[in-house]
Amino acid sequence: MQERNATPANRRLVSVDLVRAIAVFAMFAAHIGPPVKPEGAGYLLVAFDGRAPGIFTLIAGLSLTLSRGGTEPRPALTGTLRATLVRCAVLAVLGMALTELRSGIAVILTFFAVYFLTAEPLARLRTRSLIAVAAVSVVLGPVLSYWLGPYLGHRAAGRGRYPGFDAVTGWSGFTEALDTLLVSGAYPWLTYFPYVIVGMALGRVVNLTRPGTARRLIGWGAVTVVAGHGLSALALGPAGGRAALLDAIARSHAFAMNAPDPVQAVLARQAGAIPSTSWAWLLVDDPYSQTPFETLANIGVSWLLIGLAVAACRLQVLELLLRPLAVVGTMGLSVYALHVLARAELQPQHGWPALGAFCGISLVGCVLWAYTFRGTSLRRGPLEWALHAITPTPKAPAPESSAPKEALTLRG
Repeated sequence: MQERNATPANRRLVSVDLVRAIAVFAMFAAHIGPPVKPEGAGYLLVAFDGRAPGIFTLIAGLSLTLSRGGTEPRPALTGTLRATLVRCAVLAVLGMALTELRSGIAVILTFFAVYFLTAEPLARLRTRSLIAVAAVSVVLGPVLSYWLGPYLGHRAAGRGRYPGFDAVTGWSGFTEALDTLLVSGAYPWLTYFPYVIVGMALGRVVNLTRPGTARRLIGWGAVTVVAGHGLSALALGPAGGRAALLDAIARSHAFAMNAPDPVQAVLARQAGAIPSTSWAWLLVDDPYSQTPFETLANIGVSWLLIGLAVAACRLQVLELLLRPLAVVGTMGLSVYALHVLARAELQPQHGWPALGAFCGISLVGCVLWAYTFRGTSLRRGPLEWALHAITPTPKAPAPESSAPKEALTLRG
């Protein structure tokens, strides 16, 4: 019998995959689950409402840094940019193809292509510079989104789109796709790329294999969650932010005045993006609002989950029990694409039965796939394997020649 590998590095990978799997299932809940209500098991949905894309995106940034050495970053390999371009192109095409299925799901993969493309130069920054960029982006991204809205025709409505193949079939479709991907889409670069940078910075400063890391992450995460939601509550309450919002709604969003919650009604019409009718919109922390406070709270939840996963995986019994769930995380791309396809073809009724079926089938299917193809490159998942096969492998730079400079000089 082969001895189980329980090295610290192995535990680290299991913990990261575990959080990615939780994010995938949280996406299932948003796309297939029952309405979010604070009652019974619905409290779990309330806790994760709007957080799945942020967690999934932050984990992508963390994984990018871990793949390049983590707290001890390795020098850039030759061909890294070409590999990134190919990977981003494949993700963009896959994302547009899934969009064309008209599943009703705001497909995130094309946005991910933009995230990874723009993450490449940041991966070369020094750790302190990367941390500074991450901190600034959490505030600057939403502020720029708010400021640019009126200039792009999104002052009070018209956001939340996601591009299909019309983005590459004509100039008008291309320019609209740029607007969607960068500013006004369901997961725009301005307000979701900060999660990637924060994840990259986290991978630089936190060694997930060291004792005490889990405790620190849990503590930082809890404080950050409280800060995000608490500061928003203070800004909207005692500081008068909600009054300013209601005034803006009366002036610019009359349709929402008679709604039970006018603020929620406006955000729903905007598909969660930031309206540009009052600076007070930047103070809310509602799901999918994409404000600094919501971003901060989602970052805290991500850190909290990573800390809990690291703590759980340090106990061999828990790690063994959680490994099947972590396998889903290793095949996140395949599971995500298949759930979009299943939603489009099966059109399931939203509710707990559908959510349980999708989660259960995904869990069993991933475990069976990993077992069937163990010891082969296919074990990583069908789409993961294809993406890896298509992407050129970066190589270490060739060593410089030790020949004298005179020997390399061309003679006339």
